[in-house]
Amino acid sequence: MIRYSLKRIGLVFVTTAIIVFMVFAFIRSMPGMKIENDPSIDPVILQKLLERDGIGKGTIIQQFTRWVGNIAREGSLGYSLKYPEEVTSMIGKRLIVTVRINIVPYLISIPIGIGLGIWAALRKNKLTDHIISTGVMVLISVPSFVIGILLQYLFAFNLNWVPWNVLRGSDYSKNIWIGLSSYILPTIMLTVGSVAGLARVSRAELTEVLTSEFMLLCRTKGLNRRQSTIRHGIRNALVPIAPALIGGLVGILSGSFVTEQIFGVFGIGKLYIESFIQTAGTRPDYPVIMALLMFYTLIGLLATLVVDLSYGVIDPRIRMGAGKR
Repeated sequence: MIRYSLKRIGLVFVTTAIIVFMVFAFIRSMPGMKIENDPSIDPVILQKLLERDGIGKGTIIQQFTRWVGNIAREGSLGYSLKYPEEVTSMIGKRLIVTVRINIVPYLISIPIGIGLGIWAALRKNKLTDHIISTGVMVLISVPSFVIGILLQYLFAFNLNWVPWNVLRGSDYSKNIWIGLSSYILPTIMLTVGSVAGLARVSRAELTEVLTSEFMLLCRTKGLNRRQSTIRHGIRNALVPIAPALIGGLVGILSGSFVTEQIFGVFGIGKLYIESFIQTAGTRPDYPVIMALLMFYTLIGLLATLVVDLSYGVIDPRIRMGAGKR
């Protein structure tokens, strides 16, 4: 287990280094990175980009070496082309907002989604199962942006119960209700999709477990239906679900592009979209794009690593990296 874990961790670092270098080489080779005489960039920032980050000086290998050296020495990923701010500081501020808006829906959706899936599986082919399955199918089929727009139209614009924009609730000191209520709609939007997905997977897994031969063996040994379901059925059904939940906890950091864009959340997803926008007199924010691509690569690889390693912890029957005998 330890040997396998160290091997996987090493592969994560190697894969990350290769992908980051490729992204760095592609972006630094683009025509838009020729910023030596760009009047739209602040002169102070332009000087730092040219001198400190070495943009346009030397080969790609030399520029990459300088960029990595700046990260090692100062923990800096460079400066933004659009804002007079360091990329590391921008990502840090937006990341806090992203975690704040995603952590509550994640924690709410787990018990609701798994509970509905278990309830539907225990009432298979009955009215309860049909209602839950139909609702799950509808929620999964409808795009998330449609749900967000409908929530805004009904509760924010028509009924005026809650603010439609999270930015309106950023100052809790003046009105705590506005601050809290502004997060209700994005929380509902994020929770709905997660609940539907978890309910579908939970129902399918528990339905398969309840029809397994070992469940019949439990009944023949004297356990009633409730005891066999709680002690063995639900426990075995959650084995393939639990790693995905752990990986989802890591995935919270990646943010939600659609939700942040609809509700004006200044999170990591909105920053990623803004960095690609090219308006008159400006260009895409290549340093931010490069930093976020590296961030998303690392988050994705870490989520995969956590999911793989969690299988051996959750189910001791699984031998990690055992290979063929």
